[in-house]
Amino acid sequence: MANVVELKVGLHCDECIKKILKAIKKIEDIETYNVDTEMNKVTVTGNVTREEVIRVLHKIGKNAAVWEDDNNNNNHTNNST
Repeated sequence: MANVVELKVGLHCDECIKKILKAIKKIEDIETYNVDTEMNKVTVTGNVTREEVIRVLHKIGKNAAVWEDDNNNNNHTNNST
């Protein structure tokens, strides 16, 4: 079964994007990948783990964080009394 790994990655320039694409293409057992420059989001599908993709991106000097939908984050409030 294919895993879907979604990560938030700084996509600042064309060089960054080229480096990221080159690194992702080298990962074994990927089926698809997508880089969304507007959302700073990298999506990789295949027989890969989140940790594996993060490790590959760290090797090329890119920080990667787990993608979290903004809708989920805005629904939490902290009501301390």
